[in-house]
Amino acid sequence: MLLYLHGFRSSPQSFKARLVQQRMRERGLGRHFACPMLDVSPAAAIAQAEAAIAAAGRSAPGAQARPLAIVGSSLGGYYARWLGQKYGCPTVLLNPAVHPWTDLERYLGEQPLWHGGGSVRVERHHLQELLDLRVDTLRQPEQYYLLAATGDEVLDYREMVAACAGARIRVIEGSDHAISEFDQYVDEVLDFCGYSGNYGNSGNDTDARQG
Repeated sequence: MLLYLHGFRSSPQSFKARLVQQRMRERGLGRHFACPMLDVSPAAAIAQAEAAIAAAGRSAPGAQARPLAIVGSSLGGYYARWLGQKYGCPTVLLNPAVHPWTDLERYLGEQPLWHGGGSVRVERHHLQELLDLRVDTLRQPEQYYLLAATGDEVLDYREMVAACAGARIRVIEGSDHAISEFDQYVDEVLDFCGYSGNYGNSGNDTDARQG
């Protein structure tokens, strides 16, 4: 199973989520893709993610569990960091939030959603829920792959890199928070998640292992 976790105010209709699903389908693995619409409450969002994991046959961490991989974008990357630590599975972080309990302080109140209309209400107790999911140090950093764009206009890529010491790290020169050229990297992401294939990659970037 590949679990995709979208970002704040986003949805399963996001560009990256749809592209990952498309590539999974092209590889004949579409049925193994899951991307729940995450609740604005971080605690509820984690419960939704774990329900999706359980539904796929992996109700708890362990060597005998079915294979699992997680891809998370922005706030979803923050959730993915915590879940990857718990389940010990390949985890990809796409311009992930590093300290969202402070980043979201300015978004308290009603906030419009990016897709399909509607809104969510960010409440102060959500900030504590985010803090409760904090992971200071990756226990198994080799299970993580970070894609961080220097041109991210929302989050600082240097904080992402510092938070992922020991992980596989690709720093994309330029780009933006959405990683608009994600089609250049999606096959590489799937390969890291265990859906093997010999796929090329192009783009102006650097690849380094930190730690």
